[in-house]
Amino acid sequence: MRVLAAGSLKAVWPALMAYFPEPVETRFGPAGLLRERIEAGEPCDLFASASEEHPQKLLNAGRALAVIPFTTNKLCITVRSDRLQAGDDWYQLLTRDTLRIATSTPTADPSGDYAQALFTRMGKAGEAVRQRAKALVGGRDSGPIPAGRLAAEWIILEDQADLFIGYASHRAALSQIAGLTVVDIPAAFNSVARYACAVITPEARRLADFLEAEQAKKVLREAGFGGE
Repeated sequence: MRVLAAGSLKAVWPALMAYFPEPVETRFGPAGLLRERIEAGEPCDLFASASEEHPQKLLNAGRALAVIPFTTNKLCITVRSDRLQAGDDWYQLLTRDTLRIATSTPTADPSGDYAQALFTRMGKAGEAVRQRAKALVGGRDSGPIPAGRLAAEWIILEDQADLFIGYASHRAALSQIAGLTVVDIPAAFNSVARYACAVITPEARRLADFLEAEQAKKVLREAGFGGE
């Protein structure tokens, strides 16, 4: 079975597949770009996306048999620790105009779309933040992130930005990296990333059903997904 899956699932995917009894070949990438590859004819049995939008587009176009939601995620802020000031929270960090902000690429990668939604919820202040934010990963022309590195880690420690807005499922790993601090975004402003899979072939329904099952949900919760 061949799967195309959102890059944010890469770390948890081996643990998930350990409970699935069939061999699965998986390639990872930004969900918007993966959807385009499927539309262009790339073979795929199941597409696991970080947004319901992309699987739904395949279903609407007659390229998928079903769309199955299977987990959620949210955003957090990772900041270079030496940029923090006493009492800083998420809002102060984003609105401090001396800090360089990085996100993933909207349209190509749902993480970038969720960051844009965060800016919208911030109102007038968020429009200024939107103008300062740079999409440095997840795009068609973005440079590769080295194997074994997280986007926030790479971007910040390579001094391309002072903070990165990305998925909270990476929170535990990022919190262990020297020089980085993870800051939560309150629910009233945060985006709920709703993951869904597009069932492309009948055989893939077995994997989709597994991703909905309690064993898979347990693995995902332990990896920082879910909770909504």
